Amino acid sequence: MTAGPKMRAGAATAVLALALLAVAVRAEDPYLFFDWKVAYGTKSPMGTPQKMILINGEFPGPTINCTSNNNIIVNVFNQIDQPLLFTWYAFQQRKASWQDGMPGDMCPILPGTNFTYKMQFKDQIGTFFYYPSIGMQRAAGAYGLISIHSRPLIPVPFDPPADDFGVLVGDWYTKDHTVLAKNLDTGKGIGRPAGLLINGKNEKDASNPPMFNVEEGKTYRFRVCNVGIKTTLNVRIQGHVLKLVEMEGSHTVQNEYDSMDVHIGQCLSFLSTANQKPGDYFFIASTRFIKGVSTITAVMRYKGSNTPPAAKLPDAPDGWAWSINQWRSFRWNLTASAARPNPQGSYHYGQINITRTIKLSPSRGKVDGKERYALNGVSHTDPETPLKLAEYFNATKGVFEYNLVTDTPPKEGTPIKVAPSVITAEHRTYIEIVFENPEKSIDTFHLDGYAFFACSMGPGLWTVESRKTYNLLDTVSRHTIQVYPRSWTAVMLTFDNAGMWNLRSNLWERYYLGEQLYVSCTSPARSLRDEYNMPDNSLRCGKVVGMPLPPPYTIA
Repeated sequence: MTAGPKMRAGAATAVLALALLAVAVRAEDPYLFFDWKVAYGTKSPMGTPQKMILINGEFPGPTINCTSNNNIIVNVFNQIDQPLLFTWYAFQQRKASWQDGMPGDMCPILPGTNFTYKMQFKDQIGTFFYYPSIGMQRAAGAYGLISIHSRPLIPVPFDPPADDFGVLVGDWYTKDHTVLAKNLDTGKGIGRPAGLLINGKNEKDASNPPMFNVEEGKTYRFRVCNVGIKTTLNVRIQGHVLKLVEMEGSHTVQNEYDSMDVHIGQCLSFLSTANQKPGDYFFIASTRFIKGVSTITAVMRYKGSNTPPAAKLPDAPDGWAWSINQWRSFRWNLTASAARPNPQGSYHYGQINITRTIKLSPSRGKVDGKERYALNGVSHTDPETPLKLAEYFNATKGVFEYNLVTDTPPKEGTPIKVAPSVITAEHRTYIEIVFENPEKSIDTFHLDGYAFFACSMGPGLWTVESRKTYNLLDTVSRHTIQVYPRSWTAVMLTFDNAGMWNLRSNLWERYYLGEQLYVSCTSPARSLRDEYNMPDNSLRCGKVVGMPLPPPYTIA
């Protein structure tokens, strides 16, 4: 029987419908689902039992291993006795500071309740991590690795490695996080860390069994993050070269190093080829810029090895100059693609006119007899109503005032003011931020929601003449930068991501005591092109409980 016109038309319609359905299905990026039960547990990372915050009984927490543009759904069940939030450190949360997990953006997940984060890792690749952001909970564990891979059609500027090793290394305290917080609240410090951990393990446990297993002649990727709260670290592998390939979501020029400084909150990837005589070799991390160096090792074992590592460890570099010169050697790979097909260097950051300069200088002093840290004279404190919610509901009165912090530091000796600290940044303006560090110790700063170009650093105070030293071609786009003692660091960026974003010191003692602020970047168009509406499942607290929703953003 032959098909008539109506039957053929119906079949064609059905085929078209199936084709459109297939396109729609392909257009939906994949989803990854996680259920996290966050509870106290006892572990012995430094050899003695201590109470920690665990995720599904694990420390470190589960690795989020995903691909650019994946949708990430994390259902967090809070089974500890404190409010809880997770921040997805350095992931930019495009148009969605609602999910950023900082106390100024979200109401906390109360004990005995759960909340589901719904995020898309849009147009980003690289090495990141997550951790709890309230109080001193970060010192109790519950951190984990985030590895975001390029989409299959996007070229990567190096061959696929034989394996991909996550390395979460950092200092560690054996005191309970509530004790650390109490010490800070009563004007005391947190003291020196008890030691270092690699992937949650002390030196003995990191070597037996070996942490990294390799085969002769093959090349491996090491994703290293400094997840500590106090100290810069230097990492190296006995007898092996480190080829830098990625830093905080950017592909780099592939320079080779014997060792690398990794400052607090910074992440990088290097390749290392197993090209030595088969045996065991130490992966080494040691503290920098503090008295009394702490060192930890983990074993990298060649297949078939029965030779222990050499007892002599390669020395860490000494002094500040080495570290500064290494930073100056880092370069953006202008021809490589990152998360998108276009080369990284197609964004000519050095040709954009600066519209505003903000100089930020930390200070410390006593307020009501207790130690506080501040930025430009204001020591931040979190109000009961998250800043983002107060702004969205037009309920800022009594919660915070904008721009208590000015664009230049106050005169030395100006009393510190304790208050919620929010500055405004005009949407899509190109702004220069200069961090000046008057302290005798190193500081490290991070800005949520953005990547910036760290174009220069130098001793003393910054001046307009300092711009003559800027790298306006190929400095690495990143999210965290160190500021050496009695020195300055300048970064530049376009404030094109609408939202409320935290800028903070990564030295968690300083963060806890107020060395942070929020940047409010709002779109006057109130357009979904610039920012998403508040998610339906967003928690409410403080002043906005029971308030009617404001008019939603629309498509401009």
